[in-house]
This record gives sequence, C-alpha cells and structure tokens, in this order.
Amino acid sequence: MRVHRMSKAASRVFFVLSLCAGALGQQSAPPIVIPSTGHPGLDNYRASRIAVYTDDYGQLARYRDADAALKPPAAGENRVVFFGDSITDIWKLDESFPGKPYVNRGIGGQTTSQMLLRFRQDVINLQPKAVVILAGTNDIAGNTGKISNEDIEANYASIAELARAHGIRVILASILPVHNYTPESQDFFAQRPMERVLALNGWLKDYCAANDLIYLDYFSALVDDKGLLKADLAKDGLHPNKAGFAIMAPLAEKAIEKVVQ
Repeated sequence: MRVHRMSKAASRVFFVLSLCAGALGQQSAPPIVIPSTGHPGLDNYRASRIAVYTDDYGQLARYRDADAALKPPAAGENRVVFFGDSITDIWKLDESFPGKPYVNRGIGGQTTSQMLLRFRQDVINLQPKAVVILAGTNDIAGNTGKISNEDIEANYASIAELARAHGIRVILASILPVHNYTPESQDFFAQRPMERVLALNGWLKDYCAANDLIYLDYFSALVDDKGLLKADLAKDGLHPNKAGFAIMAPLAEKAIEKVVQ
C-alpha cells in the first residue's frame, strides 16, 4: 500500500509539472529590442540582421560551398584573396584584374569581429600567397554594436597574425573616405565620423611599418580637397562606383606585386 501511495503522489507531481510546461510553451517569446544608435537607417539595418547575428554571426555559410569547391592553388599560382565587407563584395575582380587568380571573399555589412571568425575558412584554407584586407568602416558605423578603436585595432592585429602564422603575406588597406554630397549619402556619412577613419588609418599605417606589412593607401587617392570621398566616385557616399574601383585597382596591384613574385 505504501508503494501505491507514493506512485499516486508521483503521478500528481508529474501532472502539475506537465501543466506548467504546457503553459510555458504557450507563452510567446518577448520581442527583441534593438538599442537605438541614433541613426534610423542603421537601426533598421541592424533589426533586419537579427537572424544573421543569432544564427551565423560570422556568416560562414556564405562561402562554405565555394571554398570547398575551390581547388588548391596550382604550382606557380599566385592566388590572392580580397577579404572585406561590401566594398570588396561588389568589386568585380575579374574586370579589374583580368586573368588573375584573385578570389573575392567580401561580405556586405560585415565588421572586423565577424571577419575574424571566418578568416580561417575563407582565407587560410584557400592557401593564398597574399590577402588584401579592407575593413573597418562598418565597425565605425556600429553595424554589430559599438566598438572602440582599440578593439578594432586588436581585430586587425589578430587577423594579420593568423595570416602570417600560415605564411600568407598581408596587405592592410586604409579605410575609404566617405562623403555627404547626395541625399543617399547622408546616413552613411553621419555614421562614420571622419576623425575615427583618420585615427584608424594612422594606426594601420604605423602597424604595417612596425610589422613589415604592406599598407595600401586607398584613402589618399580617393579623397577630395575637403577631406571627403570625391563626389563622382560613389553615389551613396560609401561604395565606390566603376570609376572608384578603376582608381583602386592599380594601387592594389602594385601592393600585390611587392609581396607576390
């Protein structure tokens, strides 16, 4: 009889727990609140990226299949990976560098924190001779949250150290200037204070000099007499058009020639 009474008690406990679990399961998840950045356009962008930030922060899925399908470099092949954000992502490397074994691994909107996560998959595993890294503008904007210049610099350094540990020559490109000459450019410009661009570019130049890396100075070739991106090089003030890339391409090629023989 005692065993029977304990069994009934256990059943009652199980029943209560089941009811509680059911009630909890029926409750809707609280809405995700994205802290405002003070820039409506950026707030909307960040809200649209919740699935990325929670499910695949580094966006490894973007190039996973392409990386797996890419064969190892052939003997004598001077493979170079262009690694970056949307500015790299939209760059048609086959048009700017016809016949060159250059691989595009840019992902729009990414910050250096995200790029660091995918560096092994999208660069190291591809066994390039060199990597051209263009990043930082989205960090300044706060695409994945506020980040200090010091933490951005740490990400640059970590990426460079990983590359060097695997025998990959490093080319660190300057952050591009931005402008506010068009209606489309206002948000991008407001999100990227020029003093931070200049400070990070100064750090990049000094870091390259101290560590025997190549500093690729796009900034000086694209900036106007007001310190902004030349108006005719980007309608939205941030992303170079064909004319912009035509200026950048020979600079990149010259940098690559210094490290790839």
